[in-house]
Amino acid sequence: MTTRQSTLFKAVILSVFLCGASFVPIRSQATDPPAVPVQMTVTLSGVTGNLPPAITRDQVTVQQNRNRMPILKWVPARNEHAGLDLFILIDDACDPRLGSQFSEIKSFITAQPATTSVGIGYMRNATVQIAQNFTNDHAQAAQALRLPMANPGAFGSPYLSVIDLMRRWPEHPNRRVVVMVTDGIDRARSSRPRGRLSTLLPDVDSASDVAQRTGTLVYTIYFPGVGHVQRNFWEANNGQMGISRLSDVTGAESFFLGTQAPVSFRPYLDQIQTDLGNQYLLTFGAQPARNEGLQSVSVETDVTGAELVSADSVWVPAASKGE
Repeated sequence: MTTRQSTLFKAVILSVFLCGASFVPIRSQATDPPAVPVQMTVTLSGVTGNLPPAITRDQVTVQQNRNRMPILKWVPARNEHAGLDLFILIDDACDPRLGSQFSEIKSFITAQPATTSVGIGYMRNATVQIAQNFTNDHAQAAQALRLPMANPGAFGSPYLSVIDLMRRWPEHPNRRVVVMVTDGIDRARSSRPRGRLSTLLPDVDSASDVAQRTGTLVYTIYFPGVGHVQRNFWEANNGQMGISRLSDVTGAESFFLGTQAPVSFRPYLDQIQTDLGNQYLLTFGAQPARNEGLQSVSVETDVTGAELVSADSVWVPAASKGE
């Protein structure tokens, strides 16, 4: 082969290589279905004082399965966007000493702004007994509080109960928040052969999935329950791990003081109130898969000293057929 032929051969090979290299991503992009808008509630965490740092859309990054996604809407949950459905959910298995916290809970309820609707319910038999439907009459909601029955019922599970509540939640564009008071023990699953230790409760993941699908933030406050199972350290500790995981996965927070009854709920409720006053409504373009389902999401900001907290996943509809 002559020098000229060799040069021509190398040029052809290089041309084919470059064409092939540029062709692959073009074909990949062409097969990707178009993004679909999905919504999330994001909390600005660690706020001190009354004036949080202003977080703009340009300072926020959204990643879905480690891919950066376009932000379509980023607005503070204030003024015309301040609507909130807040449900106080109490476990009927709690010790009646919970009544000592009622003054703090009532103050928390009556201090809510007019844009917040409040509901009250009790967990029992893996369902929720509604004591007060959502209302903007906060004094009326506060009056619906009663002492827990100190009995979980025949099939007591706080996780199945909160699932029941979320599935019955009326359709509304408001933010959805639950404040759940419980020891976290799933008594419907606590029985086991002697000598075997239970693992983290399976209903926790089920409740987490429903909460993420419906965009519900579940704050949890630990308060001791009643009965033999409550005196089992393993079960009590397992219950705390369960409610802690549920809150963390849904973008909320869990509060407890070991396995003891807290002296006061006020610090916990004050923190929840601070969170509710520093939330954003996020809409971003999510990449759909062949089937609908939860997709891993992370929301971050480059603002110094600020931290954004959100659910671990968001529900993404399936890609349209033919795309």
